Amino acid sequence: MKALIYDGIETLGYRDVPKAEARDSEHLIRIMASGICGSDMHAYLGHDDRRPAPLILGHEAAGIIEGGPDDGRRVTINPLVTCGSCAACVAGRENLCPHRQIISMPPREGAFAQYVTMPDSNLVTVPDHVPLTKAALAEPLAVSWHAVRLALEAIHPKMERTALVIGGGAIGLAAALALRAMGVEDVTIAEPNDKRSAFLAERCGQTVTDKTTQPAAIVIDAVGYAATRALASAITNPGGVIAHVGLGEDASGLDIRRMTLQEITFIGTYTYTAQDFRDTAQAIFENRLGPLDWIEERALSDGAQAFRDLRSGAVASPKIVLDPWS
Repeated sequence: MKALIYDGIETLGYRDVPKAEARDSEHLIRIMASGICGSDMHAYLGHDDRRPAPLILGHEAAGIIEGGPDDGRRVTINPLVTCGSCAACVAGRENLCPHRQIISMPPREGAFAQYVTMPDSNLVTVPDHVPLTKAALAEPLAVSWHAVRLALEAIHPKMERTALVIGGGAIGLAAALALRAMGVEDVTIAEPNDKRSAFLAERCGQTVTDKTTQPAAIVIDAVGYAATRALASAITNPGGVIAHVGLGEDASGLDIRRMTLQEITFIGTYTYTAQDFRDTAQAIFENRLGPLDWIEERALSDGAQAFRDLRSGAVASPKIVLDPWS
């Protein structure tokens, strides 16, 4: 099968590799769409020791089961494989499973390939009316759905619902969409890239600013740098909530004194539960997250150039989705 291989820092190769083979109780899935995630970019830049070269990256995917009794079933993939029996899994917090694996990290190769294998419990059936390019967005949308759900559960019920999302990439845009789907109407995205900011406003109908001092009750940091954490802790309203989902860098930025004195809740949020993933997929199927027409489609064979374009800031769209068969 063809695959896009991470061979080293800022080096990707498109070549033949052995076809994936389904393990016991797993399905072989013909990948039809696979999105480029920020974590793929971190690996590409050599910033993620969990993803050593050589490795097939990619974990935002949808496709068609090939072979077996479910042959032809259209599915979107929850890439987080968990044990199902630990305390976290039993409590419905599978994202905290100490034995969790995710495709695109050893020992599981990723979805920048024509095939992957997954357990049935990680698959959600996609209705025929939903394009698989949209279904592949279930994973990044679920990350933000989970973050927004935790933030809304944490905030005081009588606080005014205003929200600022820091970062206008796929996770940031997804957070804005999830906030509105869950009843928060006053949502602004802070995005400094002029090209992306214009895209979010004109194509996605979002309220966007390149810088902000306007306070908000809920702040979603979808970037995760020291500067964005400093902004979040400065502008969150007293008694408000910061949901930190970005993984840009891992040091400094928070104003702990202000957060303590103003009783600002900080939530570190990672991936999603299995229920969050299913709920997000259903929201996509019911069009509750909008038309999701803001993706850019490219061939997997052009994946190396797509990464270079993302690296240079030349891509306006929040998400590039790769087609392994073109």
